[in-house]
Amino acid sequence: MTTIGKTRWAIPEGYIPSQSVSQDRALLSHETACILNANGRDAHIVLTVFFANRDPVVYRVTVPARRTLHLRFNDLKEPEPIPLDTDYASLFEADVPIVVQHTRLDSRRAEIALLSTIAYAQD
Repeated sequence: MTTIGKTRWAIPEGYIPSQSVSQDRALLSHETACILNANGRDAHIVLTVFFANRDPVVYRVTVPARRTLHLRFNDLKEPEPIPLDTDYASLFEADVPIVVQHTRLDSRRAEIALLSTIAYAQD
């Protein structure tokens, strides 16, 4: 299989609303980074989350070889959860090429909004 992807990806826009129309996981407002690792090696990713008025927070994520991971920012707990109702941006730095897509489900109202876009990539 041909290697695809880049080793650095940025999502400059991030925001997790604290409100949702339901507490059902499928309808809970969230942000997701959809990560594809089409390589023959596990991808070890350093995820740095930046904020407007405080220091960044660093998370570590592994995506097994030839697998995908839909990483909900809401599920990040260590070293600390992502604060709700707060603007943030994220940088993914991997040791093998990966592909990152950003998705947000905003369910603050019954008219649910879904946004999805490919992240910015750089080697």
